[in-house]
Parts: sequence; C-alpha cells; structure tokens
Amino acid sequence: MDTFLDSVMLSRLQFAAMAMVHISFSVITIGLALFIAAMEGLWLKTKDPVYYGHARFWSRLLLLNFGIGVVTGLPLEFSFGNNWAPFAATSTFFGEILGTETLSAFMLEAGFLGIMIFGWNRVPPKLHFFATCMVVVGSSLSVFWIMVANSWMQAPAGVILQDGRLVLTSYREAIFNPDMVLSTAHMYVACLETSLFIIGGISAWYVLRRRHVEFFTRSFKVALIAAIVIAPLQVWVGDENGREVANLQPTKLAAMEAHWDTNPPGEGAAWIIAGWPDEANQKNDWALEVPYVLSLLLTRSPTGEVKGLKEFPKDVHPPVLITFYTFRVMVIAGFAFLGLALWTLWRWRKGALTAERLPGEKWLLWAWMAAGPLAWAAVEGGWVTREVGRQPWIVYNLVKTSESATALPPGVVAVSLAGYLVIAGLLAAAFLALAGRVLAHGPDAATMAPPQAKTEAD
Repeated sequence: MDTFLDSVMLSRLQFAAMAMVHISFSVITIGLALFIAAMEGLWLKTKDPVYYGHARFWSRLLLLNFGIGVVTGLPLEFSFGNNWAPFAATSTFFGEILGTETLSAFMLEAGFLGIMIFGWNRVPPKLHFFATCMVVVGSSLSVFWIMVANSWMQAPAGVILQDGRLVLTSYREAIFNPDMVLSTAHMYVACLETSLFIIGGISAWYVLRRRHVEFFTRSFKVALIAAIVIAPLQVWVGDENGREVANLQPTKLAAMEAHWDTNPPGEGAAWIIAGWPDEANQKNDWALEVPYVLSLLLTRSPTGEVKGLKEFPKDVHPPVLITFYTFRVMVIAGFAFLGLALWTLWRWRKGALTAERLPGEKWLLWAWMAAGPLAWAAVEGGWVTREVGRQPWIVYNLVKTSESATALPPGVVAVSLAGYLVIAGLLAAAFLALAGRVLAHGPDAATMAPPQAKTEAD
C-alpha cells in the first residue's frame, strides 16, 4: 500500500510538472493573439502603419509560443491513459470534453494560425484579419472547454456514482456546473492580464534600452489601456470566485486561509496576512491577522460564519501550507498589477509616457519588467491552489485521487518524471534562446510597412 501511495504521489508530481510547463505557454498564446487582433484591427481602421508593424512583430513571438505550447501539451493527453487510467475509465465525460476541445478549438486555432502567420501580403487584409480573429476564437474556446472539464472535477454535476463509475445524466448540467462560469472568467481574465504585463514588460525593456522607443512606447500604452480595465476586473472576479469556493469547497477555502476553527456567533473570522500552519496539530504556530476581514470578504458581514477545517474529518483535509501560500502569491500579484496600472496611469496624466520622457521613467519601466515574471507566478500559484486545495479528491466528494492513479511501479514513474523534466528543461531553454534572438533583433524593417504603404513608397 505504501508503495502504491508513493506511485500516486509521483504521478501527481509528474502531472503537475506537465501542467505547469504547458500553462506557462498557453496563457500567453490566448492574450497575445487578442492583442495582435486588436493591433491589426486598429491598422485597418486608422490606416496607421505602426499598428501593422506591431501585428507583424508580436506574431513572431506568438508562433514560437504556440509551437512550444503544442509540444508541451501532448504529454498531458497521454498521461491520462498512462498514469490515470482508472480515472479515464471511471469518467467518460472528462475524456469527451478534452476531445471536444481538440476538435472544436485547437483545430480551429491551428488551422487559421497558418493563414495568420504566413498570409501577410498573400491574402486580402480583411481576410487576414478574419483569420487572426479565428485564432482568437479558437484559443478562447480552448480556455472554455478546459475549464469545463476542470470545473466539473471541482463541482461535479450531471452525474451519479453507479457501480464505481460516474454515469452521465445531463450534459447541460455537467458542462454548466456550479463552478464553471466564475472559474472560466477568472482564468480567461488571468490569460489576458498575464499577456498584457508580459507585452508591457517587453516594451519597457526596449524603451529602457532606448531601442525602437517610439515603436514600443505605442505598445506600452496599448497594454496599459487594457490593463487599466483588466487589473481591477480580475480583482473583482477573484473575490467572487473566492466566495464561490467557500460555498462549493469549504475545506479548500479553510486551507487557503489556514482557518482551523469556526468563528463563534457574533465574532468575526480574522484574515491571516501571513502565518505558519501546523497541520499535525491543526493550528497556526504564528499568524499576522486582521480581525473580522475574512468574514466580511466571504459573507459581507463582519461577524458572518466561516467554517474552519476542524469541522471536517481530517482525512479530507487538503495540504494547508502549500495551499495557503500559493493563494497569497496570486492575491499579492493581483493587487500589485492594479497598483502598477494606476501608478502608470498617473504618470501618463503627468505627461511622462511620451517617447521623449518615458525612457527616463526607470523605476516604472523596471516595475513593468518585473510584472511579467510575477504574472506567470500568479497563474501557477492559482492553479496549484486550485488543484492541491481539491485534494484528496480528483472529482470532489465523489472519487479520490488515490483511487484514480494507475498502479505503476514507483521507479517507472520516477524515471518518466525525470525524463519529462529533462525534456521540458531543453524545450524551455530552446524557447528562451529563440525568443531572445527575436527580441535581440527587434522589429524587422522589411515587415514593418503594409503592402499599400510599400507600393506608395515605390
């Protein structure tokens, strides 16, 4: 039994590694495609060739990101059959949704991506813009279907457990499960936010180095305008999602907040800024608390009841320490992005975001450069919180993770995990090298002017 549990943990670690690597690329693809579509649409509307140049430049990074994303995503599909065969056999709905995502979203995105990347000057501008929009639609559909599958695992609906199998009773209820709408919105906005701060960070890097300053001041401003909308939206959606977690998965919420004891009537639950959970003794060794705030956030009442982990059997407690701190990475990042957007807006109002003055805003530019890696960490932290906080269930309150892993020898799983980490490391190194070459070269003068502008120049 202990050996099998070791195998389960190794399979979990392997899947976590695969998911974390893949998500690093997929989230950027979604937001970057939408940014390129916006730039191309602005070019068609305004006839300003600078917008065309932006669409061409950022498309090079999109293609590279998409290619690595596809390669890192393939092992995820195989792992369900290799490492999680009992789960695949237990639930046909999960596999059907993944198949739907491949056929309706990935194929749409991949098909039109070829026209988008290689169709410049070969197809009419409006047809090319349509292809770009289809790439956006395809990548957005991928988010929807992946979140349908995952949210169903978080809040299963439309199924019954019968003879050890999850029998589907309603596709509609399963797809539109209680967790789907807010979790999909939270993830989609996270994709946009991550992409915007990476685009803004790259633009800030160029401006700080005084390379192509006018060109990247434009993309910096466009990223800022979008971030001013997206950053507060994400804070609001995240807050609503947290309240939903409290209703659907109270054990996860208690772990996210290291909240062990249900607050007595008339006494509010404190929000813990930082602390050190002691899971063995079900307490916090130390905690920096703000009275009443947790109750206020979750119930909109300063004395509202928030159930503690002690209310639930210990064998269904998720790991607290990792859930507690990965959640805080996400929260801190979300408010940092909001603060950075407001700070940059203030500097814009002061006239600092011109091509002449922006290179002198060194602290601001450095903050944007740091925001890109922080956005990545926030997405990873959010997914770790979501998945680790669901434990010990693979389908919440229905099927346990320990019942769903293939009984492979631990050594076999360990070798495959090590092999994947090596390959993922090589892919990441290749991506960084190739992306570094694109960034070092900068905008290609040969592709910066639209066809009409070239003809007029001739």
